[in-house]
Amino acid sequence: MSCVYILYSESKKGFYIGSSREGMSFTRLQSHNSGKVKSTKPYRPWVLFYEEELSDYTRARQRENFLKSGQGRKWIRERWQSGLMRRS
Repeated sequence: MSCVYILYSESKKGFYIGSSREGMSFTRLQSHNSGKVKSTKPYRPWVLFYEEELSDYTRARQRENFLKSGQGRKWIRERWQSGLMRRS
């Protein structure tokens, strides 16, 4: 089962949106927090903020691209402000 996920960094006060073929696992989060992912390394630590499982990787990538769009960021911001999404 593939997934799309959103990580939150307190130091950046921002989000990272990614997708994974195997689903979000502790190992995937650990790779972000250990500095193995170049784009997230400067803003550690990261916490899992949101995860959505999808049937295949193609759908996960499509959802990731939507969440990175202006409309997707608006969707995230609205849920963040309304309390529907909370940090883990």
